[in-house]
Amino acid sequence: MKEYFTLLVEVLPSLLEGLKLTILIAICALFLATIIGLLFGFASISKNKILNKIATIYVGLVRGIPVFVLAYFFYFGICGSIGLKISPFTASVIVLSINASAFLCEIFRGGILAVDFGQMEAARSLGIPYRKSMSHVILPQAIKIMVPSIMNQFITTLKDTSILSVITVRELMMNSQIIVARNFLPFQIYSYTVIFYIVIVSLLTFVSKKLEKRLNYDSRG
Repeated sequence: MKEYFTLLVEVLPSLLEGLKLTILIAICALFLATIIGLLFGFASISKNKILNKIATIYVGLVRGIPVFVLAYFFYFGICGSIGLKISPFTASVIVLSINASAFLCEIFRGGILAVDFGQMEAARSLGIPYRKSMSHVILPQAIKIMVPSIMNQFITTLKDTSILSVITVRELMMNSQIIVARNFLPFQIYSYTVIFYIVIVSLLTFVSKKLEKRLNYDSRG
């Protein structure tokens, strides 16, 4: 047991570097995915049939591709075939953004549609333009509905970063593999990795529940 913790102290700096990059990738990816997801989310509820179709096709295609396959296809397939040189970090953010945006699109669409349509009618009857009605009346209510699902998607995206070791990004999983290749102690090293993921996901879950309770409290107030 003493050797176990001694080894942890020895490899901790490398694992923490990987964890830091893991969190950074997840945050950047979710930020971009939120923008893309909102655009396709609005397109999916638009009265324009062409925009509806584009959003439906995008969501269907992206959700049908595993992150592992998407990472290979984008980094080695698309970038490799056209000679585009981008860093593994950038590729990771793009891949996870594409993946998460499809799920966020459905979250945004569902959240907006969950708000009573009478709210929009009431705002429009007061002479408030559609865009202002959406941004000032509908979205604030929809966000309260969407927060738990958005937090769940962030947790999923964070865990998906482990798959991106296949394109050599030095996140937590990749650093763990490098350490194992040096000291041939897979059980110990990967157990540390598991603990890191459990801790960070547990913290995010705790924050998500607290935020959800706060929003429910504010709604009742």
